[in-house]
Amino acid sequence: MQKIQPSAAQRLAQQALANLQRFLHIEAVSGIVLLITAVAALIWANSPAAASYEALWHTPIGFGIGPWQFSQSLHFWINDGLMTIFFLVVGMEIRREIHEGALASLRQATLPMAAAVGGVAVPALLYLAFGHAPAEQQGWAVPTATDIAFAVGVLALLGKSIPSNIRVFLLALAIIDDIIAVLIIAIFYSGGLDYSGFGVAAIGLLLVIGLQKIGVGSAWAYIIPGAITWVGMLLTGAHPTLAGVVLGLMTPVAAMPLGERPLDAVSRFTNDLLGRAKDPEQDSSDLSAPLKHLRVAQREMQPPVTRVQGALHPWVAYAIMPLFALANAGVGLSGIDLSAQAPHWVMMAVAVALVAGKPLGIISVSWLMVRLGWCSLPAQVDWRGITLIGLLAGIGFTMSIFIANLAFSDPASLGAAKLGVLSGSVIAAVLGLTWGFTALRKGISTPSEQAG
Repeated sequence: MQKIQPSAAQRLAQQALANLQRFLHIEAVSGIVLLITAVAALIWANSPAAASYEALWHTPIGFGIGPWQFSQSLHFWINDGLMTIFFLVVGMEIRREIHEGALASLRQATLPMAAAVGGVAVPALLYLAFGHAPAEQQGWAVPTATDIAFAVGVLALLGKSIPSNIRVFLLALAIIDDIIAVLIIAIFYSGGLDYSGFGVAAIGLLLVIGLQKIGVGSAWAYIIPGAITWVGMLLTGAHPTLAGVVLGLMTPVAAMPLGERPLDAVSRFTNDLLGRAKDPEQDSSDLSAPLKHLRVAQREMQPPVTRVQGALHPWVAYAIMPLFALANAGVGLSGIDLSAQAPHWVMMAVAVALVAGKPLGIISVSWLMVRLGWCSLPAQVDWRGITLIGLLAGIGFTMSIFIANLAFSDPASLGAAKLGVLSGSVIAAVLGLTWGFTALRKGISTPSEQAG
């Protein structure tokens, strides 16, 4: 059989696509894109075109059927709609880590769990120590969150010399941090709940369970049940993005049973397809069934929690999160009177809590757990590595801005909180990079230098 050679244009396109895919999987890139978008939002919000920035996010977008109409601002659809997909991926990350990752065993998870609790409690207490009025105290949870994408992206900038266990510890800590942040949102930032909405959400979740029970493996089949769950959470008064976390935690960690191993099924269906295709009298329409079976077998070679997360990750990292940053990081400095006591202290409290509170909480609790003999440091991780993790955990950004939007209704306080998040996150990133490069030169984790 004569081999068909692709044209020069096809080869060039294939090579460009392959290079783009490799580039997009570099962890530092998504953090850089997020930073560029945030800077663009700040410039736009403080430029002569600032009015267009505000007008864009207040653009109403709606849909309806007959007399039933639903319309919300573009800002709502980003923060409450698209960010549900972000939280879905967060839920899947938690599910994977619990199943087979750093949270799979209590022994592995104890130290990052304790460190994460310290990294939430100390910033919150430090924020409250600034002595705000009750309205400003609502922002106590703003500096408690860690931005996984940014923190891991900055860590990646330090190069491959950083031991992999430092990355694993940071990931585990950030994921536990996200779990705590989700609980904080559900408990403290969901207003009076309308319990009838839980009935609607339950219908969506029951449909998800039913589809899983009958072996439906296509992610597309779960869009309508997921949308029903989202609507139910919206009706309750709780933040609808919590639906994404719940659905992520429900995502199966095992592939749909096929009666045989997926690899064996792929081999069998491939051989069947080749056999039919080589038949000179074969009608091409008769290849539809074996092709369908082959696609299902290929799909089920990965469990849904891995497959769906992998498919959504580029969209979340390079579309949803940058769009969220563009819509929320644009703080008009002219509208914030930092000479006024409330905005000034909100900004200072958030920034200080992120930069100082996060590392202080993580390092001190980790030291206490190890000192008491309840935990031990992971292999190749010493106290310089824990310090690096603590500094990078001060990068709040996405989740911190998200919580700020829930915590503050006053525009001046909200703007000050966002400014505190942005400045604190930048300072934490710079301190983390500086410490990382300095520690690298000193040998950040040599086998003979482990703390006990």
